[in-house]
Amino acid sequence: MELRHLRYFVAVAEEGSVTVAADKRLHTSQPSLSRQLRDLELEVGAQLFTRGARGIELTPAGRAFLDHARLALSQATEAVQAARRAARPAKAAFSVGFLTGQEVDWLPHVTQILRVELPSIEFKVTSLYSPDLADALQSGEIDLGFLRVEPRPDIEYRIVAHEPLMAILPSDHRLAQKAEVDPRDLEGETFVGFTDVPHVLRAVVDDYLRRNGVDIKPAHRIDNFAMGISLVASTRGIALLPTYVEPLLPWSVVSRPLMGEPPTIDLAIGYRPDNPSLVLKTFLGGLDQLIAAGPAGARQNPDVRQ
Repeated sequence: MELRHLRYFVAVAEEGSVTVAADKRLHTSQPSLSRQLRDLELEVGAQLFTRGARGIELTPAGRAFLDHARLALSQATEAVQAARRAARPAKAAFSVGFLTGQEVDWLPHVTQILRVELPSIEFKVTSLYSPDLADALQSGEIDLGFLRVEPRPDIEYRIVAHEPLMAILPSDHRLAQKAEVDPRDLEGETFVGFTDVPHVLRAVVDDYLRRNGVDIKPAHRIDNFAMGISLVASTRGIALLPTYVEPLLPWSVVSRPLMGEPPTIDLAIGYRPDNPSLVLKTFLGGLDQLIAAGPAGARQNPDVRQ
């Protein structure tokens, strides 16, 4: 008995028709398939099908044989895959997580540093909120993260950029006519603040407003920049967001720098020092190159003081 006999039998049993199985699944002629099925029944020593006007039906022997035939085919397929895996050992995996939106600026630099390793590794990229990235680093789900400095044990951070914050407002807002937005002008406006999810960004904005003597109670609180941009457009509010969101703004929303020295928020790479990955070691060896290059594209990174 050969595997092809089992494949033929399963195909006919599932289709309920020799003609359909021959044409659509097995791509063989009906007479040839019928002959193979007769040979199989002779070898098994039992009638497996009954043939009638309504098509093919399994006999009790055929129903018993079907389960074992399927199992045998499945095990044969797994045997082939196991042999192939053994012949081609699995590639080492390296996973990088980005704060949503930051992959545009930093992924090109990561792939440049790892250009020699990339053909021989399974390279994975994910996009999450900063606290989720920190949790993924801590649990070992990712090897490297571009995120805020989140307090987590066993994670080491290195700052790669100080991102200025800017005012995000409707394009036809009165403050959009100004070259710079005075933080005191934010009083009385519909202000879009932050929940505790982006707690690092919330702390930076709250501290900036406090230092400038601005007392604002947010009308809305957001978890992420996409929600912030949407609320600015829909409520005619104003939000303070990092500069990396600027290329993502729709036509109805604009950005304006803040007057004076703007607040900044750190972007860091995070990793576990006990991670044995040789790919991570290669990346860390090129980290100074990444910091010096700054974000990809038109925006340039201000000087980073370590």
